[in-house]
Amino acid sequence: MAQEINETKQETSFTSAESSVNQAADLLKGVNVKKHALDITSLVLVAVLFAAGCILDFTVAKALSIGNIQPEFVIASFCLAILLVRPNVIQGAIIGALAATLIQFNTSIPGLEYACDIPAAIIMTLMLMGYLKAFPKDAARKFSVFPFISAFIATVISGMIFATIASFFILHSPNTVLVMLPIILGTAVFNAVVVEVLYTPIRLVLHK
Repeated sequence: MAQEINETKQETSFTSAESSVNQAADLLKGVNVKKHALDITSLVLVAVLFAAGCILDFTVAKALSIGNIQPEFVIASFCLAILLVRPNVIQGAIIGALAATLIQFNTSIPGLEYACDIPAAIIMTLMLMGYLKAFPKDAARKFSVFPFISAFIATVISGMIFATIASFFILHSPNTVLVMLPIILGTAVFNAVVVEVLYTPIRLVLHK
């Protein structure tokens, strides 16, 4: 009986994840205003990355955890999406909003992720724009440490916003920020490694 209940829960989680990914793709398709449009390849890539990230968060994230530190695959997915799609700021913000929507199925404080992931995605997009402009030769190489650095920073930004808002306005315990800081930094390292490892192979497959 317990096994049947667990299987039902997993099926519900996968169904919810698939529904969210479909909604994410539909929302991205709605961004058709001239220069803000994404091509079909980019839309499919974003949808696939989010689907993979969501499924991994529901399945293997806890198995890979060290204490309270575990990878946030949806955040890693939006970092990869931004690095590969190279969106403008509006598209980057939408990608962040889609990531926040997916995380709603696996978060302790519903709704708060929108205040965390949208700014993080925007900042990551701006970092990428600056990097491509300042170091075009480095960006063209097969290997670069920029994916690691940018994913780390984006995860820290998202985590710090979450910790600050949760500590001051929801838990009313400012010291909680200090307690959460090691978890944020550890998660950021996890995500940065995932993004760095996956970025080059995916880029080569896509011929980007």
